[in-house]
Amino acid sequence: MTDSTKPTLLVVDGHSLAFRAFFALPVENFSTSDGQHTNAVHGFLSMFINLLRDEKPTHVAVAFDVSRESFRTREYAEYKGTRSETPKEFSGQIPLLQECLRAMNVTVLEKPDFEADDILATLATRGAEAGWNVLVCSGDRDTLQLVNEDVTVLYPSVQGVSKLKRYDPPAVVEKYGLPPEMYPDIAALVGETSDNLPGVPKVGEKTAVKWLTQFGSLDALLDGADTIKGVVGNNLREHIEDVRRNRRLNRLLRDVELPVELDELKREAIDAQALRDVFARLEFRALLSRVLQVTETADDDGAAVEPAAEAPAPTELTAADLAAWVAAAEGEIGVTVVIDGGLPTRIGLATAQAVVEADWRDEVRDALSGWLSSDAPKVLADAKPQVKALRRAGADVAGLAFDVVLGGWLLRPSFPDKTLANLVDTYLQEKLPEADPSQLVPENEGATPGQRSWFTVRVATALRDAMPEPVQSVLVDIEMPTLLALADMELSGVAVSHDKLSGFSAELGSRAQQLALDAYATIGHEVNLGSPKQLQEVLFVELDLPKTRKTKTGYTTDAGALAELQEKADHPFLGLLLAHREATKLKQIIDGLDLAIGDDGRVRTTYVQTGSQTGRLSSTDPNLQNIPVRTEESRRIRSAFEVGEGYQTLLTADYSQIEMRIMAHLSGDPGLIEAFNAGEDLHRFVGARVFGVTPEEVSSEMRSKVKAMSYGLVYGLSAFGLSKQLRIEQSEAKTLMLEYFARFGAVRDYLRASVEKARVDGYTETIFGRRRPFPDLTSPNRVLRENAERAALNAPIQGSAADIMKIALFGVHQDLLGMRSRLLLQIHDEIVVEVAPGEADDVERIVRDRMAGAAQLTVPLDVQIGHGADWTEAAH
Repeated sequence: MTDSTKPTLLVVDGHSLAFRAFFALPVENFSTSDGQHTNAVHGFLSMFINLLRDEKPTHVAVAFDVSRESFRTREYAEYKGTRSETPKEFSGQIPLLQECLRAMNVTVLEKPDFEADDILATLATRGAEAGWNVLVCSGDRDTLQLVNEDVTVLYPSVQGVSKLKRYDPPAVVEKYGLPPEMYPDIAALVGETSDNLPGVPKVGEKTAVKWLTQFGSLDALLDGADTIKGVVGNNLREHIEDVRRNRRLNRLLRDVELPVELDELKREAIDAQALRDVFARLEFRALLSRVLQVTETADDDGAAVEPAAEAPAPTELTAADLAAWVAAAEGEIGVTVVIDGGLPTRIGLATAQAVVEADWRDEVRDALSGWLSSDAPKVLADAKPQVKALRRAGADVAGLAFDVVLGGWLLRPSFPDKTLANLVDTYLQEKLPEADPSQLVPENEGATPGQRSWFTVRVATALRDAMPEPVQSVLVDIEMPTLLALADMELSGVAVSHDKLSGFSAELGSRAQQLALDAYATIGHEVNLGSPKQLQEVLFVELDLPKTRKTKTGYTTDAGALAELQEKADHPFLGLLLAHREATKLKQIIDGLDLAIGDDGRVRTTYVQTGSQTGRLSSTDPNLQNIPVRTEESRRIRSAFEVGEGYQTLLTADYSQIEMRIMAHLSGDPGLIEAFNAGEDLHRFVGARVFGVTPEEVSSEMRSKVKAMSYGLVYGLSAFGLSKQLRIEQSEAKTLMLEYFARFGAVRDYLRASVEKARVDGYTETIFGRRRPFPDLTSPNRVLRENAERAALNAPIQGSAADIMKIALFGVHQDLLGMRSRLLLQIHDEIVVEVAPGEADDVERIVRDRMAGAAQLTVPLDVQIGHGADWTEAAH
């Protein structure tokens, strides 16, 4: 074979290169939204795909160490014993890297009792014997012994893994003065600090090379050690057994039994969907396109996947022709509305076969209004802002059959499938044409609105095919009706008093300023209370307070750590600092609300349906979920939310202990069910049984402990976590939990069984069929697995609560149609309605019936209702 026709085998030391990547890339810049560090994975893959691109190997394998224990540690227990503990930020990244490699159809090899280098040596030897070109990529210099005419080592430079030095035989001779097979002899004499193999004292690389050149081999040198004079000669003779041991340990095994043959390492087409899935979890957006560019995708037969046909060119239609087109079209029609300034400017419609468009004008509105408000099925991507724009323009919208963004989120709630482009990539394996926002004059204008509708229709078909029936029911029966209710709530907004907010803001500003002055007085100088670095200097150097948790930027100064520190040290500066932070935080919330007040005196938040994995709503611009509750300050903020002009009152309604009621229903625990059906105070009822007293004897302290534990169990709270939360000994917390489960055993059984069921199914499910996948429940990574177990405990309960609230919300919205009263807010487990004169009794009946009847549980859904001129007064 000529060199050009020889197969090229690339073997990579996965652990070695990943560890170098970890230190080459700043850990703080690479982590997912849920805190998983990814710098080692990202750095390794960046290097790896460059290798694939530049070297074009025909066969590939990546080897990993199983652990530090091997046949070498059995011979010499101190082998690699000086290596520091693996950084916690690195822990857990290796299984994720292996998952990425398997999605790329790259063979991953591990062998208990052996090191990755032994696997590399075995594969390199087999490849060379077969007459292949072999590339060994490793950060371990022991692999230099493998270099020969057929084997080249690619070694990372001091800059990290981005630059690799090629070591062929001449390069090794140039570097060390000896051929590759003698490099281990040098290392045996000099020693290897990283492996904790001590060498001969005062013998460096130059001396070792001189001796080996003089004697011709290590064995000859050791046999002639008596002839070497001076201190180094004495040192060699005293450490001769260390040298022999070093050489035994640094000799790589070339005949390890492996589960694969060379031919099985042939590069295969990647599993594009699996790679998209894992990259989505790791939030590797830019890296995905790089991998896809340098690797090939294939269908089940191994043939390259051809890109799908381009979207049809749009046909521009008049208003009359549009009306005729939608009347004649069969099946679902994709709709895309272009919005500018909150109003529609253009509309694009499509079926799977045709694309039509028109500028939005009054005549287009009039021509399409009947169809838009009809039950004719319509498919959109991110429908809510488009529905709002159409309603502002006087066009009602009904017949929403599918929102592909909501559908993509329901299928994969932890993945970033939040745009049409994401969905086209994931479910069609195509690329949605998009203009480059970084170009002043984009080379590509991107898909037109009609073409976006065409992609939307096709994505909807793919999503339906992938969507289990229960999840489709959640989309159609819960999320789509909720979307329409939220659109109207966002359009309505809520009246907010600028005078009340600005007055409270000024008061908080003065309070913060005085607190700062008082804090300065306790330490004798000014300090930036918002600077962690300056606070670290004050707290841990000047005041010499006990150290908090160590971070990369010093000892943490977050609020939780400072509250714990205050309990230990109780220095006045700490109390003033925490009070200043609270005043500053509240002022920021208030100022943000004040800025959001529109010209009509109303604040309009935007509800995010896809913002959580459990189904709970969030809000943004402004965020109304972050207003503190049940404090004097929160009541003052909420008092600024007032009944609007022309309305009589605000009505507030929320669920009482909804998650505990769902817990009682799902667990079937007779004790909890009895408490709720009897209408008793749950935490007093539970406290009486846990502490063995009568309900009347349950103190407020007992009740608080039980309440914290009951809710904590829903979130997978451990005895350690409970002890921290209640500030009690861990032993007391453990006893408390044991007593709880002894009396409410069905709760314990349900929690255990729900996690095990999710481990088998791969997902949790709410009462209504909402699913949340948990692939990490079977992860070999303990940290990922335990995090998934805690989340899986909570998902069915919190998800069911979210479903119940949404069912109640759109039910109330539907019943209020035709009345002047209107829904304004949905915050946590509460809704707020603006009640028109003369409608208070009807509105209260509607709200109570819809909320109490949103689900049929074994315990009642208790609804608390209040009325008032503002949000605080309407509290119950």
